[in-house]
Order: sequence, then structure tokens, then C-alpha cells
Amino acid sequence: MAEYKPKNILITGAAGFIASHVANRLIRNYPQYKIVVLDKLDYCSNLKNLRPSQSSPNFKFIKGDIGSADLVNFILLTESIDTIMHFAAQTHVDNSFGNSFEFTKNNIYGTHVLLEACKVTGQIKRFIHVSTDEVYGETDEDALVGNHEASQLLPTNPYSATKAGAEMLVMAYGRSYGLPVITTRGNNVYGPNQFPEKMIPKFILLAMRGKSLPIHGDGSNVRSYLYCEDVAEAFETILHKGEVGHVYNIGTDKERTVLDVAKDICKLFTLEADQVIKFVENRPFNDQRYFLDHQKLKNLGWSERTTWVEGLKKTMEWYLSNPDWWGDVSGALLPHPRMLMMPGSERNASNVGILAASHVANKSSHKGMVIPVPKTNPTNQKPRLKFLIYGRTGWIGGLLGKLCEKQEIPFEYGKGRLQERSQVLADIQSVRPTHVLNAAGVTGRPNVDWCESHKPETIRTNVVGTLTLADVCREHGLLMVNFATGCIFEYDDAHPLGSGIGYKEEDKPNFIGSFYSKTKAMVEELLNEYDNVCTLRVRMPISSDLSNPRNFITKIAKYDKVVNIPNSMTILDELLPISIEMAKRNLRGVWNFTNPGVVSHNEILEMYKKYINPNFKWVNFTLDEQAKVIVAPRSNNEMDASKLKNEFPELLSIKESLIKYVFEPNKKSFTA
Repeated sequence: MAEYKPKNILITGAAGFIASHVANRLIRNYPQYKIVVLDKLDYCSNLKNLRPSQSSPNFKFIKGDIGSADLVNFILLTESIDTIMHFAAQTHVDNSFGNSFEFTKNNIYGTHVLLEACKVTGQIKRFIHVSTDEVYGETDEDALVGNHEASQLLPTNPYSATKAGAEMLVMAYGRSYGLPVITTRGNNVYGPNQFPEKMIPKFILLAMRGKSLPIHGDGSNVRSYLYCEDVAEAFETILHKGEVGHVYNIGTDKERTVLDVAKDICKLFTLEADQVIKFVENRPFNDQRYFLDHQKLKNLGWSERTTWVEGLKKTMEWYLSNPDWWGDVSGALLPHPRMLMMPGSERNASNVGILAASHVANKSSHKGMVIPVPKTNPTNQKPRLKFLIYGRTGWIGGLLGKLCEKQEIPFEYGKGRLQERSQVLADIQSVRPTHVLNAAGVTGRPNVDWCESHKPETIRTNVVGTLTLADVCREHGLLMVNFATGCIFEYDDAHPLGSGIGYKEEDKPNFIGSFYSKTKAMVEELLNEYDNVCTLRVRMPISSDLSNPRNFITKIAKYDKVVNIPNSMTILDELLPISIEMAKRNLRGVWNFTNPGVVSHNEILEMYKKYINPNFKWVNFTLDEQAKVIVAPRSNNEMDASKLKNEFPELLSIKESLIKYVFEPNKKSFTA
């Protein structure tokens, strides 16, 4: 398999122990990756853990809680995140016995918020969920083979139960929504920077202070330990080589009892184990053994590098050099600590704030660090939006700008020519949008017949320009909402006139009567290769502005003769606001962007006569007669709008929408 190459990675909980080593490693080894760290700076987090990265241009820190849906969505959109490495969690088993609801809140709810944000934004290519070996429960004492990735999950304490629950959510989102998830389950990790609620740093600090080492129960419980840099390398391997949908155990074959670990630490400090070690009351339930089969990860090329003796010595030396790294940790050194309510180190804000990157540069005391001063509750804030719109001089492009003004959405019109990549890049770098709306295109003036004699110009804009914009948007992690056409189909034997059987989004275009339609069908097929595009098939657009010459009603009301064929059509007054909502929801793929049902030319003109001009008259002619006065044939079809209707149940049928949005408002104007 080809290695996965991320661009913008969000690492949650990376001011904590394991994730900080992973973040620092990736920032150091891959300067082309942008690493965004999100951490709420809980009691076991410390900004000093990220010191090696603070001066790196590819590093950014944001102080915040993964439980804030608005903040998470904001970060995914504004930082163009394509990869998430989710470490943030409450992890200490002792704490889970006394504060189990906090574990549910952080480990399950926080994970759910992340997953839902990934589903909504639709831009994540890897979601690596960090779990634990404890979800497997106890391994039999005499087992020769460890738990493998398909082993049953049998958690025994509140902490491991919440991690197993989070795993179930991750798996469900992978299966239900196609989220590209990978799960890891790891043995115990030790090394520099670890908060001393965990056994090894606790024992080292107690030994440094000349105090006894408290062991739960009789010390016969067996555990496996990996040095932090080896684990960071494992995550680096899984990030690049891990297969979507798979689980990877991160483990070691070497096991030690808790008593043996305490004795080894006593040796490092030349202490008499019999005099220093103290046996205390056991946990409510203390799993006897965890043992993993990690062959699957070894098959990716990873292996443990650091020996136990070497790693333990490095860890001791670090704590000797940094005795005050965590400040006052006396509460963590108790035999059964309860640390959840302690403030985090270097935590200087009581609430999470949201700041744009340009503002951060002036406010942050550390380069690349975002620790905003709280202003308002972020849960009441909406993610920042900014639209870049192409097609300023066009009908739909102009209406989109007015809608943005009405909804107070910041926007700018693109200045560059779409077929000129450098100009599109300049627009995006200047505007820094969250979304791009493309309503530019050649439809021909006064109609599509123009395209028949201007084929190069039509190709340059409709094909080359659209593909260039989609490609640049993909490079920058941006969703492109592309206003396309449904005039790429015609009634056929499978979709006969009057049958009510409409063309679906997955149907292949079959109308080749006009060059305009050919280019639109061509670019739509090519855009299927871009996962950052939302294609909206507009048909015979109608608006309440009956003075606009592009309005389908205005057109046919001025024709000498009209054909009378039922067609699917788009009422812009109703559907354009929906297109903005689709951008907000980061919807992707192809959508038949028409009101449900069909309406004929005669039915529209009957409404026109009833509501607007009772004296209006018109004459029909056949398709054969029409063909004599036009250059290229016209597309006539019915499109199935059920996909759009399911997403927006309030969507009106074509005839209802015509009356509500077009004829009723104009009737009042006419009467006045």
C-alpha cells in the first residue's frame, strides 16, 4: 500500500504525556506537516511538554475542550484539518473509581463530538483513535499468546469501560458514515514528562524524596512497559502505514510485576527494597495481567528499540534534572490519588476562547501558541465562515452575494480568471475563505446556442476553469460548492415523459444535443475524482425577479411560441439559501438541485396569467417546429430530488414553490 501523507494534523491532548512526544516527533521530522494541538490543560497537561516545538513554524497550540462542538468544528474548518490523532482522555484508573462521570464525559462524549465534527465537515482522511490494552480486560495468568486485535473487549473498571465505549462509537462512525478510522490499543508507557500519578514517575519522585514506595495489593500484578519514544515511533508508523478500519496493538513481549518495577527503581537509587517498599490496600478491582499480541504492528515495520534498563535510566535522569516540572504534586504521590479537580500547569484562562490566527500573533506569549483570553462562552459561538464566490457578474453569483449580506456571512468575490491557476491561488491566499462557491460558467448570451460557435471559450471556463478551481481548493482543504446544470439528461425509455421516474444523482448523462451540455457533463464526471466538491445540478432557474432576462419565466413569457413539456426546475428564492446551508454542513458529492416534481411551460404560463397578467396569451409549437429556430436542441427531463428532500424535508414541490416564492409576491406588486 502507498504510504498516507497528511497535510494538516490535529492532535488532541498533546500537552499531555504520550501525545506530546508524538507531536514533538512529527513536528521535528516532518516540517511540511502542519501540527495543530488542542488541549484543555487539565491537571496532567503541561505546556512545557511542547517546548521543543514552540518555535517551529509548523506548530500551533489551541487551548480548548474537545467537548465543545463549536470549537472543534471551527478548528477543523479554519485549519483545513485532514487528519486527527485523538489522544485526549482521562486515563488514571484510580481516579475513575471516584470520578467515573468525568471519564464518561471526557472519554466518550468528547470522542463523540470529534466524530460528529468529522462527519459534518467531511474532510477527514484519517482518524486515529488512541485506546488502551485495558479494554481487553484481564489476560489469563498462564496464557502464552497475548490478546490480538480481534479479541473480545471485557473492560473491568470505569476507565477501561469508557475507552471501550469510545471505541464502539469510532467503529460505528467508520461503518455508518465511512469515516476513515484506525484504532490503537497500547501497553503501559513511561518516560520523561509523565505526570506522577502513574506508577513509574511516582516511584521515582518518592525515591528522590526518600519516601516509601506504595504498592497496591501484593505487587504480583503483571504489566508490560514501553518507552515513550518507541511509542511515538509506533504512532508515526501507524499514521503513514496503518490501514483504514484496522486496529493495532502497541505492545512488548517483556512483562514485569509491579513489585519487580519497584525493586528496579530501588536499585537505581541504591535503596534497600525491603525497607522502602510498602504494601497498601488494593484497588477495587486490579486486573492481574495485560498481555498483547503486537505482530500486526511489527508487520508494518515497527519494533521496540529501547531496553528496560536504558529507558528506566533515562527517565530517572530526566526527573532528577526536572524535579519541579509539575509544581506541587504531593496529591499525586498518595497511594490512592484523586487528582481530577487540580488545575493544569501553566493554565492561565478559565474558559476556552476562539481567536483567528492573525490575531493570535499579537496576543500570544509563545510563538505558535494560542491561549486566548476568554470573552464569551464558546458553546454559544458559531464557527467563523467566510465565502469566496466566483461569478460576480452572473445571475446566481450576484444573488449569492446578496444572501451572504442578508445572513451576515463575510464574503468576497474572486478576482482571478478560473483557468489561471496562479490567479486562483492569489484569491485564496488573499481572502482566506472557509468555503468556495463557484457560480461562474459560460451559458451563452442570449442562450446556449452561443456555445456552439464559441467552443474554445466554453471549454476554458466550463471545464478547465472549474477543474482548476476544484484542484486548488483541494490543495487548501477547502470545500467547493459548484453550481452545475441538470441539462445533461433527456427523457428516454427508462425515464419516459410523464412517468414520474426521475434521473438520480448516480445516473450517467445521456443528453449530447448541445455543446454546452457536453462540457457540463464532462466536467461533472471529472469532478467525481475530487472529494472536496459539492455539485448542485440547477435546471431552468426561476426567481421572483420577473424583470431579470435570465429568469425562465421572463424568457418564455416573451417568446412568440413555446413548447409544452414538463421539466424539473429550480426556484432560486428557496434553493439558494439551502445551498448556503449545504456549505455550512460541508455536504459533498452530486445533488439534483431542483424542487421535487415537474411543471410544464403551459402550467407556468397559466400561473402567470392568473397571478400577473390576466390578458396574457401564448402559442404553442412542437419540438420539431422549435428545432427550426434554434441551433442546438434543448434538454428536457425529470430529476429525482429525493436526496435533497431527505436532507431538507421542508423543501416544497415545484408548483408549491412557484406559488409561494414567485407568483404570490409578484401578485401583490402587480395589484399595487
